[in-house]
Amino acid sequence: MTLLTWNHACTVGVRAMDEQHGILMDSMNELRLALVGGSGRDLVTGLLERLIEFTRMHFQSEEQLMEKTGFPGLPEHRSEHQRLLRLFRESALGAQLGEEARMRPLLCSLRDGYLAHIEGPDQQYGPWMNARGVD
Repeated sequence: MTLLTWNHACTVGVRAMDEQHGILMDSMNELRLALVGGSGRDLVTGLLERLIEFTRMHFQSEEQLMEKTGFPGLPEHRSEHQRLLRLFRESALGAQLGEEARMRPLLCSLRDGYLAHIEGPDQQYGPWMNARGVD
C-alpha cells in the first residue's frame, strides 16, 4: 500500500475541512508505516483508535457545517460517515484480535474508502458552503 499524498482532488475548498483531511492522511500514513515496520499489536491498535476518534470528530465537524449552511445532501453524507466509521471500527477490532494477516487488506480498504469519500461525496459540499460564506 502506498502512502497517501495530498493532491488537488483532495481539496474541497473549505479550509478547516481540508486541514482535517490532511491530518487524517498523516494518521493513515503513520498507521501504514507502523504496519510495514513490524510494530506490535498494541501500537497498531492505538494508532487505529486514534484515527477512529479523529475521524469521528472530523465527521462531526463536517456535519455541523452542513447543518449550519443547510446542505441538502446531509442525510446521505451522514450515512456514508456512519459506514466509514463502521469500517474503521472493524479494522480496529481485527487488530485487537491479532489478525495481522487481515491488516494489509483492511488498511487498503480503509485508504480506498477514505480517498473515495474525499474525492467523491466531500466534493459536493465545498461549493455549497463557499457560496454561503464558509471558506
